[in-house]
Amino acid sequence: MKFVIAGAGAIGAYLGARMARAGLDVTLFARGPHLRAMQERGIRVRSPEGDFEAHPKLAGDLESIGPADVVFLGVKAHSLTDLAPRLAPLLGPDTAVVSTQNGVPWWYFQNHGGEFEGLRLERVDPGGVIAAAIEPRRVIGSIVYFSTAILEPGKVGHVEGNRISLGEPDGARSDRCRRIAAALIQAGLRCPITTRIRQEIWVKILGNVAFNPISALTRATLVQMARHPEVSALVRAIMSEVEAVANRLGVELPVSLDQRMAGAEKVGEHKTSMLQDLEAGRPMELEAIVGAVVELGERLGLPMTNTRAVYACVKLLGQTRRI
Repeated sequence: MKFVIAGAGAIGAYLGARMARAGLDVTLFARGPHLRAMQERGIRVRSPEGDFEAHPKLAGDLESIGPADVVFLGVKAHSLTDLAPRLAPLLGPDTAVVSTQNGVPWWYFQNHGGEFEGLRLERVDPGGVIAAAIEPRRVIGSIVYFSTAILEPGKVGHVEGNRISLGEPDGARSDRCRRIAAALIQAGLRCPITTRIRQEIWVKILGNVAFNPISALTRATLVQMARHPEVSALVRAIMSEVEAVANRLGVELPVSLDQRMAGAEKVGEHKTSMLQDLEAGRPMELEAIVGAVVELGERLGLPMTNTRAVYACVKLLGQTRRI
């Protein structure tokens, strides 16, 4: 199988390095100093599981890669509106597109059924640009459960975790999911196939909607937020609001708030992706992670008092940082 990782940031570069080291046919699309560093020295990975280097194929333009069997979307959610319309050179008749973004994905309500069928969230897919570029039949959902960070161009830090879940939006255990999972397992990752990808998305959102924006405001790590009495109370209040949105959409979460808090504390002194982006001067994934849930709450008539307050503060933070 021919794999392309469109966007070789922390997650994409780590995934590509693992796949290349396993001998898989993988090409990474990247740009700027990060691309030049990888071209010169390969990808250097620093990990508690052992440091290593890998030398995947690299490209600075999508046209030179050609059609792939599988495309992993490795960019942050807010970058998809720019990337998605340019994916056409990678898409053959049967190309699968794997989303790896945090938050509510653009495809969430495609083939959803019921009263929410076809609902588009403006904060996730402004103007429907992403949905127009990627046909629903191509989409495979995924949820990434490893923590990574770009240490410097061409160098990735792997903090913890090695799991990535795959799931068809319709809940099927498809052959293409099995083939992709087998490749990722060959690369040394755990790759379960879930028949309830939407439920699993909400389990991750449950923590991200609270921890990500609060970390941007406080610069705190996961364990610091989980152990701080007042902040942990705010986290729980936001989680309760998020759980209400999920329940209204017909999703029963299989974990309790206590379990989600304990999971965050166990990760330890890790900075959330939103805090990493803030410190690096990059745009934050605020809309897909938090804004989308606020938008859903508005549509459903649910009070989102705590979530909305934190969202507003981080939105202002993003604006004032650029002034």
